[in-house]
Amino acid sequence: MKTESSSVTRTACLLTFAFVASAYAPPSAASKAPERPAVRSGGEYGTPKLPPPNATPSAIHFSKVIGWPEGKTPVAPPGFKVTLYADRLDYPRWLYVLPNGDVLAAESRTEPKQKGGEPGQNEIERGMIESGVVGKSANRITLLRDANHDGIPELRSAFLTGLNQQMGMALRGDTFYVANTDSVVVFPYRTGETQITAKGRKILDLPAGGYNNHWNRNLLFKPDGSKLLIAVGSDSNVGEHGMDNEHRRACILEVNPDGSGERVYASGLRNPQGLDFEPVTGVLWTAVNERDELGDELVPDFITSVREGGFYGWPYSYFGQHEDPRRKGERPDLVAKAIVPDYAVGAHTASLGLAFYKGTAFPETYRGGAFVGQHGSWNRSTLAGYKVLFVPFKGGKPNGPAQDFLTGFIVGEGKREVYGRPVGLAVLPDGSLLVADDAGGKIWRVSAVR
Repeated sequence: MKTESSSVTRTACLLTFAFVASAYAPPSAASKAPERPAVRSGGEYGTPKLPPPNATPSAIHFSKVIGWPEGKTPVAPPGFKVTLYADRLDYPRWLYVLPNGDVLAAESRTEPKQKGGEPGQNEIERGMIESGVVGKSANRITLLRDANHDGIPELRSAFLTGLNQQMGMALRGDTFYVANTDSVVVFPYRTGETQITAKGRKILDLPAGGYNNHWNRNLLFKPDGSKLLIAVGSDSNVGEHGMDNEHRRACILEVNPDGSGERVYASGLRNPQGLDFEPVTGVLWTAVNERDELGDELVPDFITSVREGGFYGWPYSYFGQHEDPRRKGERPDLVAKAIVPDYAVGAHTASLGLAFYKGTAFPETYRGGAFVGQHGSWNRSTLAGYKVLFVPFKGGKPNGPAQDFLTGFIVGEGKREVYGRPVGLAVLPDGSLLVADDAGGKIWRVSAVR
């Protein structure tokens, strides 16, 4: 189907890697990425100490979602309170807060390959069903309004329906943008309305679907509203379907508000999901879900500042010049130019959500830092992730070790049962943090105790 974009590039992200890596010019002082962080953990977080590939076997170890018992909540550090913001949602994966404080929850998930949603013979497909990932997608955005600001929405409305595995949302003026798995569509929006009934208008086609859950597409406008950034995950784990299938994938795209003028903002990012601007420097950061099947400790997911025109390694290398043995010798030129990500957040943690804390309600140590929603592992011998991580920042870069912020999703040590799985994050106008628990069908609110 033809889009209304006046100029959509036909150049694949991966086919332009060599060009963007060699033609990269340093950004202006106003948007210059911070220097490499001083954090040197040598462990799971920060600058990791990487083992050789396949130091441990590649595990298949899916969680089993059992739901939250009545009255039980995730656990936050002392000085914080966790309450249920909304429940009975159908896989709420992503959150967006409108200027008037209304909260939008994108309800969508991976569709089953078999008709009727019956498990297939593939062990990974069966595991994905047990872990709550696979099912009929609601394809809906639900609006939640807490008019009296007591932390409990009184109004719930089907804001938009009939979408296609949507995730990212953005508002620019009176135009509401939605990222379906296969397109960016826009709708007219009036402040305070609880339902959009107007027909959407497609402004851009996107490559649909992707490896496991790589159907997600995220959106973020630059602060001045001049450009729209679109995060698109890979079609494969490590290019095994052929690089022609990675056309306009594993990258962050940039377009004009009308969908025209597409270019690759950054590439070599296997599954970039969370997008946010760091509040001190104004630099774009992303949370990236890295590759599988190289052992328990490889490859670490990461959060990183994003350089315009930068190449981050996928699929040829990881964490700079660590060549992936499955692509060995294919592109030494790109391996040599691969940028080292800023901060590792653990292998196979499925780190997807990203939100810098720009509020003032939390203690000073949290202000300006990054919250990371870790959806949780399947390719590690013990469960990893399944929590919200906090990375402290100072002067625009990570400063100190990462800290567990919201835990309690795993039923018990050594078990595979989990109550839910955190993913999308959003900060409310009152400074509290919302956490989308898609598999649990809930949204949790974390507030500081005064």
